Amino acid sequence: MKQIINTQNAPAPIGPYNQAILTNDTLYISGQIAIDPTTGNLITDAITLETKQVLENLKAILTEAGFTFENIVKTSIFLTNMEYFATVNEIYADYFSNDAAPARETVAVNSLPKGVNVEISAIAVR
Repeated sequence: MKQIINTQNAPAPIGPYNQAILTNDTLYISGQIAIDPTTGNLITDAITLETKQVLENLKAILTEAGFTFENIVKTSIFLTNMEYFATVNEIYADYFSNDAAPARETVAVNSLPKGVNVEISAIAVR
């Protein structure tokens, strides 16, 4: 059985998908980009602000499903330029403690939806 998770505190999907799917005790969160859910505007002025918005969008979905960042077991980070890696990693560390950080990969891609620079997806478990 799967439960669709959607919240107005994160950006609405921009295609035929949901923000997250909860099945049994596992939450699969779709890739989040830096769209401010209150205005619908993209945040691409600086990689720091963009990354923070992405993580805040993830947080809103986690909260809606009754999870926290501590429940995340795996993240995937997509960057349009590996020069952003250190900055994204620094902001990311503000949301995850080293002793409970999830497994992760970071991949450089040619482009991302809406011309953003970073996208993060996650899997969380109760």
